[in-house]
Amino acid sequence: MIKTLAATALALCLAGIAPSSAQTYPTRPIKFVVPFAAGSATDTLARVLGDHASKTLRTQVVVENMAGGSGVIAAAAVARAAPDGYTVLIATNTTHAANQSLLKQMPYDAVNDFEPITKIGTIVLALIAHPSVPAKNVRDLVTYAKANPGKMSFGAGSSSSRLAGEMLKSLAGIDIVHVAYRSNPQAITDILGGHIQLIFADLSTTLPQIKDGKVTGLGVSSAQRTPLAPDLPTMLEAGVPGYELTAWFAAFAPAKTPKPVVDQLRGALHTALADKATTDRMLAAGIEAEKSSSEELKAFVVSETKKWAEIVKAAGIQPE
Repeated sequence: MIKTLAATALALCLAGIAPSSAQTYPTRPIKFVVPFAAGSATDTLARVLGDHASKTLRTQVVVENMAGGSGVIAAAAVARAAPDGYTVLIATNTTHAANQSLLKQMPYDAVNDFEPITKIGTIVLALIAHPSVPAKNVRDLVTYAKANPGKMSFGAGSSSSRLAGEMLKSLAGIDIVHVAYRSNPQAITDILGGHIQLIFADLSTTLPQIKDGKVTGLGVSSAQRTPLAPDLPTMLEAGVPGYELTAWFAAFAPAKTPKPVVDQLRGALHTALADKATTDRMLAAGIEAEKSSSEELKAFVVSETKKWAEIVKAAGIQPE
């Protein structure tokens, strides 16, 4: 009887510990892992949201860049991290939709190895060309590419950039060579140096170059023009039927992260996404705020994986 009472008392004490520890989260800095280099749109987004979330969570949010492998290095690292809420992946459609079709082997499962937190934004890509390319618009570019098959190259430091270029090749019937980069800012450096001729990249890295006259802005990847670059036509308007591609961002924790912790992280991010100063900073980087529940994000990843698989198949890309 005494042993039973002691065991019951111990169980009650332990039951009281778990909620207490959850309530004290966080007690140390939280790491936002970015799968691309500093200066990328994902990096900018992580830093903007991290600034605001640190105030809500009352702890420092540190951004760590793990560029390379089309986001695989970062995503795999977060999947293996302790499920304690102190490591968060600021993911994209590259890590959680496109890679599943572009790569033969994946060191992580985009659904089962993560706890979905929330969607955080969407972004369109802009097509830019080095000034040496004799094209003022997409129609000129297509004409020139058809007359010079295989002589132009396009850089890509993410799956979105890669597929945007491959879609142009497929839908316009042109031959341009893909050049892989660890991240889009590196490709931007090379296009400024004339080492590659084209790139589809996020507005945060392309618009400054367009405004400074260092590159030629040709079009955007979305179905509608973006208010951030109203003078750039959509690829549809520019004469490429069926062209539409939009990239997205979301936050994930390692699988088995406790629900109260995931809820707290989502609450902090939603508070940031409801703050006008924060969303204005996001818009300045070409990113439109978007949020969701964990359940909505999980279903979204499943549907987006199918969608990007169709894009990869239509572009005729073989998994590497």
